Amino acid sequence: MVRIKIGLFGGTFDPVHNGHLAVAETVRTKLDLQKVLFIPAGQPWLKGAREITPAEHRLKMVELAIAGKPYFDISAMEIERPGATYTVDTLTELLKSMGDVEIYIIIGSDSLEAFPRWKEPARLLKLGYLVTVPRPGYNLPDLTAMYRQMPGLKERLIILDEPEIDVSASDIRRRVKEKLSFEDLVPAKVAAYIKKHKLYA
Repeated sequence: MVRIKIGLFGGTFDPVHNGHLAVAETVRTKLDLQKVLFIPAGQPWLKGAREITPAEHRLKMVELAIAGKPYFDISAMEIERPGATYTVDTLTELLKSMGDVEIYIIIGSDSLEAFPRWKEPARLLKLGYLVTVPRPGYNLPDLTAMYRQMPGLKERLIILDEPEIDVSASDIRRRVKEKLSFEDLVPAKVAAYIKKHKLYA
């Protein structure tokens, strides 16, 4: 029996943008995933210093961005969980509810170097695969050193060389704040939502 393959795409999505959607679709098609599950973060521990837009806005923007896309879905589980957000807890909870599935965790190449500092990275690798996609301006870390540091990583890491999309949420927030155009960087419904609720201004 073929196991269902699910992609997990976590992040603050502050805001979700066209680059996120392109990454999710590329990973889905390249790895033949049945679904990509977007999981907006509650309070990610690695971004504790930056003030993050309230969760209900970030959740709604993702809902608007993926509406009508049958291979994309959304979960509010990290937002509903109190305290800091850890991927290993999310994965454990998902596997309990989903049963026999293969999980593929989608991250940018800029996040790979920090992976050994995640909560219980060794256990996380036993629960799912790690899929890294390129981020402009970020090179892959020293993989030989990482493989020595983390036994099992080499067998569970999938490195994709596309899509390389030069869109960042921080740039979109800056553009909105400075009253510059940003509408071509996010789905139309997300742009309208940002304007309606005066986010990032």
